[in-house]
Amino acid sequence: MKGYDFEGAALELGALVREDGTADSAERIRIPLSMLNRHGLVAGATGTGKTKTLQLMAEQLAAQGVPVFLADIKGDLSGLASPGTASERVTRRAAEVGETWQPAACPVEFFSLGGLGDGIPIRGTMTAFGPTLLAKVLGLNETQESTLGLIFHFADKQGLPLLDLKDLIAVIRYLTTTPEALSGIGGLSAATAGVILRALTNFEAQGAEAFFGEPEFDVRDLLQVTPDGHGVISVLELPAVQDRPQLFSTFLMWLLADLFHELPEVGDVDKPKLVFFFDEAHLLFDDASKAFLQSIAQTVRLIRSKGVGVFFVTQTPNDVPTDVLAQLGARVQHALRAFTPQDAKALKATVSTFPSSSYDLERLLTEVGIGEAVVTVLSETGAPTPVAWTRLRAPQTLMGPSSPDVVQGVIAASPLQRKYGTAVDRQSAYEILSAKLAEPPKGPEAPREPERAREPEPKQSMLERVLESKEFQSLARSAASSLGREITRSIFGTARRGRR
Repeated sequence: MKGYDFEGAALELGALVREDGTADSAERIRIPLSMLNRHGLVAGATGTGKTKTLQLMAEQLAAQGVPVFLADIKGDLSGLASPGTASERVTRRAAEVGETWQPAACPVEFFSLGGLGDGIPIRGTMTAFGPTLLAKVLGLNETQESTLGLIFHFADKQGLPLLDLKDLIAVIRYLTTTPEALSGIGGLSAATAGVILRALTNFEAQGAEAFFGEPEFDVRDLLQVTPDGHGVISVLELPAVQDRPQLFSTFLMWLLADLFHELPEVGDVDKPKLVFFFDEAHLLFDDASKAFLQSIAQTVRLIRSKGVGVFFVTQTPNDVPTDVLAQLGARVQHALRAFTPQDAKALKATVSTFPSSSYDLERLLTEVGIGEAVVTVLSETGAPTPVAWTRLRAPQTLMGPSSPDVVQGVIAASPLQRKYGTAVDRQSAYEILSAKLAEPPKGPEAPREPERAREPEPKQSMLERVLESKEFQSLARSAASSLGREITRSIFGTARRGRR
């Protein structure tokens, strides 16, 4: 077969491997930049080279002016900020694939969730995060998720800002003591409220309060391009929270949903506005509700028109739901293992997802070496290319972590550190409700008049007293001027407020 010879700009993966196992440097395997917003999958067993493939793709995208977002689970990808080191192995690989290898560094921003670890803090308000994603993080069932949605709806309509965990907890506690506040829109079971409160308390005990609050991260800061035309690679450093996989995988989905909500429609473009690598993707789909999976599929399908390409990174295609997998135009499949009956079943299922080819894929996928992959992509016309056994290029950036001095220097020099580095805790639902609940009585009650002497006054609820208070009215005016629009929620129930 021939390599993938496209007319337009393309991302270079490597060279075709011949039947005898040698690379044909004249046959290049490439992905057209114009097809990257058709999404993709990078899969393979542990230790087969997925991380180096991410690094290779990211540095080439950046060189062609495409911003990149990726999550660094183990801390290895900080090497993108440092030039690579020549070695005999790198030189040999470069010669095999016909690459002119030179060390290079990429423009990088380092982020961390809530400032836990090295990086500019990424925070989101509880209102923006929304009930659907929060329910996934908390492990709530569908009934509890529905109740959480009602609580958010109440706070949205009453203008109670949910900035952090304590705000949401305050609203739930208020509603359990003032059930009439939900009159006409539903009810809050004390048992369900108790489950949600316990889940939030446990979540808070795990340090989750660091992730919620202000200043809230603006996803448009992921679309940076340097003055000389290089795309900036945004690396979310996750070693500090790698023991909480559902937490960081759901936060990645929040960022992706936020991109969908914020970015304008651009249709088909010569190159994507951003390529988003979703590492450890199976964590997102594990134990997800049907509604949650439908929202993921819809987001992936529609975000293409915003110029965003999404690559899911996981061990086998079986980790990705069929509705999502069907939308992934590029496939970079590293080696799979078949040590158990379950492995063998997964291998057969993986083979069935590839276009027909001349390879014995069931054998080949267990034999490809480290740094090799079985590849198929979409051509410039949108047609699947033939399956190609590919020897991948060596990254030009450092294949390992950058030194702490390099990472800290990048963070300190970033304007985004000045924008997001210091947390802000302004007045919100917790302060409003706490102040009103703590209000002392106005004074001794006046003697009661005989009942026939006056008409009984309607009883004012706690909520009405809160909403009529000077503190709330001041906050509402401030919120109205900064928000400028009513809260609207997207596919995942996420909301963006006050950034226009």
